[in-house]
Amino acid sequence: MNAPQSNPTQGEIFISRHFQAPRELVWEAWTNRDHLTRWHAPEGCEIHFAKFDFRVGGGFHSRIRNPSFGDCWCLGTYLEIVPHERLVYTMAIADAQGNLVLPILAGHDPEWPAETTVTITLTSNVDNTTRLTLHQNVKESLARRTGAYPSWLSMLDRLAEDLVSHPHA
Repeated sequence: MNAPQSNPTQGEIFISRHFQAPRELVWEAWTNRDHLTRWHAPEGCEIHFAKFDFRVGGGFHSRIRNPSFGDCWCLGTYLEIVPHERLVYTMAIADAQGNLVLPILAGHDPEWPAETTVTITLTSNVDNTTRLTLHQNVKESLARRTGAYPSWLSMLDRLAEDLVSHPHA
């Protein structure tokens, strides 16, 4: 597995990872609620989906429970779904009832945007492994300062472990 790579000249979050799994399995891990609950939270945290509707125009309402920092609720909307290739969705801070909340009112950095867009792109390699690129339209420096960037790295580490422990899930 390659180390995550960042593109600091772009100024926004851009992470590239190589996974020892076929693209179809990596796609399933990003698009199936049961798979996501196994890895889509930083190490030591857990995720719960109050809503999960995987279709263009559908979305999710999720809570990441962090024993040190409490709960973080998010809302997302799926904007683009190209099976096994590309996934684009929004993310915004919410409350437990599914209402949008300004990030600063939820205790987040005042510079954090009200909504961000995440783009996941998957590319098959000839050896049946997968290259994943993740782009989030938020300043990488802000994401590093707030912990969002290391959270992505932790989640991708957990994804890599999950793909090994559930190779045919």
